[in-house]
Amino acid sequence: MTIESIPKFTGPAAKLWAAIPSHSKKLLLSNVWCGKCRHEVTIINFSGAVKAGDLLLVGLCSECHGDVARVIEMS
Repeated sequence: MTIESIPKFTGPAAKLWAAIPSHSKKLLLSNVWCGKCRHEVTIINFSGAVKAGDLLLVGLCSECHGDVARVIEMS
């Protein structure tokens, strides 16, 4: 069993993340493309920031532990 870190969010990112329903959060976190694995994976050990009005999650692939990111369009 692996231990994941608690997500770190900037203030504005935390507000956007809090506005997303929990069932949608689960779908967003488990549907991230990994270029190394070449399929969708779950993002782990992620952090969040706002870029150009959208929520950007940056973390690691749950399978290969390579870098992955997910942009959640907020507009």
